[in-house]
Amino acid sequence: MPAFTATAPAKIILFGEHAVVYGRPAIAVPVTSLQARAIVRGAPHAPHGQVRLISPAVQLDALLDELEPNHPLRRVVELTAQELGASYLPACQITLQSTIPVASGLGSGAAISVAIIRALAAYLGKALADETVSALAYEVEKIHHGTPSGVDNTVIALRKAVYFVRGQPIESLSIGHPFTLLIADSGIPSPTATTVAEVRAGWQQNPAYFEALFDQIGAIVQQARSLIEKGQPELLGDLMNHNQRLLQEVGVSSPELESLIAAARRGGALGAKLSGGGRGGNIIALVDESNAAAVGESLRAAGARSVFATVVQ
Repeated sequence: MPAFTATAPAKIILFGEHAVVYGRPAIAVPVTSLQARAIVRGAPHAPHGQVRLISPAVQLDALLDELEPNHPLRRVVELTAQELGASYLPACQITLQSTIPVASGLGSGAAISVAIIRALAAYLGKALADETVSALAYEVEKIHHGTPSGVDNTVIALRKAVYFVRGQPIESLSIGHPFTLLIADSGIPSPTATTVAEVRAGWQQNPAYFEALFDQIGAIVQQARSLIEKGQPELLGDLMNHNQRLLQEVGVSSPELESLIAAARRGGALGAKLSGGGRGGNIIALVDESNAAAVGESLRAAGARSVFATVVQ
């Protein structure tokens, strides 16, 4: 039996995390060096409608109907089948692989969802528009993150840099000149649903304070968009540093992240900030060819579990 395979990239948020949940803009880009993969193979000897899900990374080997009704993997399969008009799926096995770290702000859950959606569509001999793939993945993101912004599913499904405002049409971002980021993993899980919920609790207690912070973050995002589209990415560093100071005030940084950010700056990075939910996960640092190696060494010396580069282009 042929195998039907689909992949989906990771993503990072350059600017705007958390504020984007409250109607401010965000900029996010795909990270194509990290990928989630879904492989669908027919199972002709299995009963009609039987779907087996295998994910070695999380020690999962189960039939679809053995999973809880609200399990993200079960939901994405069922939502995709509904969208494709299939009352049941021909018996199959779905194998999942991923090089994207989990709970680190890189969109691992959305990438898995997008890969499954596209692989299942191919298995059924159909194709779905990018916008439909994104909408389906967003429904699953609600399970992962409670009140997701929609950034992860959008940038991953479209595979391109986006300027995103919740509830408004997605805008592709024109990259005036490529630039390089180092992504350093703190090794600490960053459960986005938890940080999003805690920020919401703070916002409910003191809305004026948080709204002012979100306004400032939104203004930074708009400045960053202008610089990126004009081909002046070398000027983004100060904006990254400012965004990080605001994220500290929002309450989503941590001593470990601050240590990595300081190490990146000592190594020569033009700017650095956390990326994603915060409290753990990753930091990003803006570098150029002359200092990328030194920044990477500084980050590893400061305890980064892994460091890799991505070119935004």
